[in-house]
This record gives sequence, C-alpha cells and structure tokens, in this order.
Amino acid sequence: MWPELLVCGLVIYKVIKRFFYDDDILDVETSDSNAMFLVGSRLEKLYGGKVYLGLRIPDPDTGTRQNIDMVIVNKREAVVINVKNFSGFIQVDSDGSWICTRGNAHKTERHPDPVEETKKQVAILESYLEQRGVALPDGYISGKVVLPNPKSSSVYPFPPEVISFDQWTKLKPEPKSMLSGWINNPFRGGKKDMQESIHQQLEFILFTAPMWDRLELKENKNLLGEFLDFKGKSEDIQTLRNIKRSKVSRLIIQKTSMLGLARSTLTVLYCARDIRNEGTSSSDWKEISVRSSTEVLFQPQNSSKVRKFKLSSITSMSLSA
Repeated sequence: MWPELLVCGLVIYKVIKRFFYDDDILDVETSDSNAMFLVGSRLEKLYGGKVYLGLRIPDPDTGTRQNIDMVIVNKREAVVINVKNFSGFIQVDSDGSWICTRGNAHKTERHPDPVEETKKQVAILESYLEQRGVALPDGYISGKVVLPNPKSSSVYPFPPEVISFDQWTKLKPEPKSMLSGWINNPFRGGKKDMQESIHQQLEFILFTAPMWDRLELKENKNLLGEFLDFKGKSEDIQTLRNIKRSKVSRLIIQKTSMLGLARSTLTVLYCARDIRNEGTSSSDWKEISVRSSTEVLFQPQNSSKVRKFKLSSITSMSLSA
C-alpha cells in the first residue's frame, strides 16, 4: 500500500508544480543573464551613467557578431564589462585559461582567458564606433572583468582588469561633489570629460546597436536570447500575427485574472525601426488580449535549447532591431 501512496503523492506533486511554477523560470534563477542584469543595475546606481546590456557588435574580421555583456558610459569614459558568473576555486593556467574547481567531487571547468577576451571586445567596439562616425581618443574605452558570484574564490592575485567578488562587494559610489566619473577604485579612469556632442553620439550609437532580445520574468528574473515565435490557440496566434521585430520594440504583459478563462493583456509598443530618427513620434502603444496559456518560444543566449514561457510568467519582452 505504501508504494502506491508514494507514487500517488509524487504524481500530485508534479501536477501542482506544473500548475503553479514555470520550470524555465526555475532554471534561470542563477543564470548568467540574470547575473549580468544585477551587475548592470548596481553599476548604474553606484556611478550614474548609462548601461547598455547584451550587445552584439559586428566583427568585420570574422563576419560574425561579438557578444559584449555590457558597456557603461558616462561623460568621462566608456567601460566594456565582461561578467563571469564563475563558481568555485579559480586558477590561471600557463596558457592564460581559467580553471574553476568546485564541489567535493572537484569538478573542473576550463574557460578562455577573460582578460584577453575583454581586450578583443574593446578593439571590436572601437572599430564599430569608428565605422559609425565616432573616433574616440586612445584609452577612452577600457575593459573590466567582473566576478559577481559569491561562490568564486582564488588565492592567486588577479590582473588589474579583474574585479574579484571581494572587490565587487566593497565598491562605493563617488562623492556627489564630483561632477562625473567613476569612484576611486579599479574602475577609476582619471580621464577628462568628453565633449557633450561626442557623448550624446556615443550613447545614441550604443542605443541603436544590435543586441539580444530580452525577457523580464516574474520574481525579478531576466533572460537574454532570441525571440522566435508564439505558440497557442489559432485565434490567439492570429491576434499576435503583427508582433514582429520589424514593427515592435517592447511588450508589457499585465496581470491576469484567474476567474473563468485566464487572459493576459499585452501593451505593445509599435514603432518605426529607423536608427536615423532618435525621436519617438512614430511610436504607438496598443493593447491586445490573448489567453495566458499562450507561450513565447525563446532561445537563450549561448544555448541550443528553445524554451517555452507562458505569458502568465512574463512581465515584459523587448525585441532588438
């Protein structure tokens, strides 16, 4: 009798879990994407300026796009931030690669040298900005590697480009008496303010640069990747047929009612995709209503798996041009 009761209890548990929880949300709880958003949010709060997340900058040498976690810009400088959500004890091998060892089983992972990786990203970004008409003085764009995971450690000294978790937790904002710039810590550049016109042009180019699509999920979880399509009832799919990246910039999903047929109200921002026009005069917000069970097909960054998210688990979705 007990085996039957255990099996029955397991089935009920799985049904309840499937009804109340989205497994995809649970999977991304400690994802690299979420770590990036947390780092970007803290940098903006600490230093001001503007953070541009999830960039995909064209690399003319390879004909592909280089992923850049984020660039933070203020009037003094721009810094490429490479977020490494590594967990475990970190060692640097003779070839420059990083070896992370974690767990009692001493499971190891080998990663390419993130410092060299970041230097390459800085060079590609400088080339891209120059192609779009912004030639910054040498040294105005620098790069940093941030280790935000509290489970990361090392007894070896990191190069100055790396911000360890211990350094990351001790960062403090610059006194308000300072006009602009970074605090007196590893981010501090000591550079003069760039011209206002160049600063504005730099921000606009980064704002219109290729980037990953992004999902904001419930419980303050975020995910970068590529939106593929919607899946659901035919009438709902027909209602959503005009939501394409060529027309839509952002969707905001409002709260749903569980009385009767649960539905989600999507506030959709339709806008002209013209990077020459910085204004928003051509934007238009519209509301549409579909079933909350309608799913978003989304492929996360650095993953071959396509995930499905119910609209009821999504707060907003932003689509890159």
